[in-house]
Amino acid sequence: MSQKSRLLNPFDLPMHVQTQSIESTADLLEKLTVAPDRLATFSEADVGTTPSEVAYAENKLRLLHYEPQTEEQYEVPILVVYALINRPYILDLQPDRSVVHTLLEQGFDVYLIDWGEPSRLDAGLTLADYVTRYIENCVDVVREESGQDAINVLGYCMGGTMSVMYAALHPEKVRNLALMAAGLYFDETGGVLERWGDADYYDPSDVTDAVGNVPSTFLDVGFALMDPVNNYVTKYARLYDNLDDEDFVENFARMERWLSDGIDVAGATYDQFLTDIYQENKLAKDELELDGERIELSEITMPVLQIVGEYDHLIPPTASKPFNDVIPSQDTDVIEFPTGHIGLSVSGRSHAELWPQVCDWFAERSGVELEPPELDLEAVDGIGPTYADRLRDSGVETLTELANADAADVAAVTDVSEKRVGDWIEQARTLREPES
Repeated sequence: MSQKSRLLNPFDLPMHVQTQSIESTADLLEKLTVAPDRLATFSEADVGTTPSEVAYAENKLRLLHYEPQTEEQYEVPILVVYALINRPYILDLQPDRSVVHTLLEQGFDVYLIDWGEPSRLDAGLTLADYVTRYIENCVDVVREESGQDAINVLGYCMGGTMSVMYAALHPEKVRNLALMAAGLYFDETGGVLERWGDADYYDPSDVTDAVGNVPSTFLDVGFALMDPVNNYVTKYARLYDNLDDEDFVENFARMERWLSDGIDVAGATYDQFLTDIYQENKLAKDELELDGERIELSEITMPVLQIVGEYDHLIPPTASKPFNDVIPSQDTDVIEFPTGHIGLSVSGRSHAELWPQVCDWFAERSGVELEPPELDLEAVDGIGPTYADRLRDSGVETLTELANADAADVAAVTDVSEKRVGDWIEQARTLREPES
């Protein structure tokens, strides 16, 4: 039958509709069959599983120190300064998509600030409290534990903005500064949040005067409405289409857990951040003050790396990259990656391509603490493979053992003169491995 005949066939359309209906019903039945298992996946999905211990605590804050994943670490540690919104486990969502785990695997000593959730008594906390008190105390703990005068700082989102403030106040304590999706420059950058927060339309004190701390639900709805179709429709359609894919559902469950696990923001800090940073662009203008002390960008002379998402609708690249032009650092760089605000942390491609670049940037500027080389017996002048084998056969396997050996006993079992063995022992005492 020709294509034209099929199109004119009066039974073709109803048959096609019936076939689609049967296929859709079969697909629905298959989805319903696996639905109970996927519900269990939602409730059992683990997050933030990289082992850590609390190195310091103050008020609601906890400073986490992660267990090393390599035998050798770079001597300069990294302190991750997270935002005051949502929980920090977005940086440790799952082992194969964890910024924390990636840094550890590359040999870095990693600390992270978990701010906790402010109570009603914390509504008066200001940016000065967070920057000059909390971050300062955490930096000093990391410096003391690592024995370093200056450490690496990696600030994410609002944490990046606060990291700049801290680095300007204490440049002697920050060796390298990496800023990930950090809001730094708001001068008609085109970002949706900048437009919504414009002083002509929005006064943040109206909210804080009414409720004190800004509720997480208020913030969550605002963020979701920036992309309503995706946040309320598309992503759930994708979940349905992939309900039979356990890995997809597990990843979806982790992300939804994080999105729904928001925390309130201290009212005074919210008010100050919106007014001074977004509406008046004081940080980039070199006009910001914390408790009367001006944040002087002329102090930002350490290396600075900007990590930005090309499709970030929360903090677009235009709200980050121009900041490098207003600081005096001679070592600045930008890595702009084709992903969004959250994708910088959790997308598989980011961990395959972006984070190796970030690790290289830190590594080139952090130095490495190398263990002394484990010298072989043949490091001693006069001991070649044959004599080395004789020494090992006699029970002398290391330079330390040779340095502590009796010359006469070694000479007897190796068939070497006692004088020559004595020379070996003297050399070993100079070259021997350090005592453990």
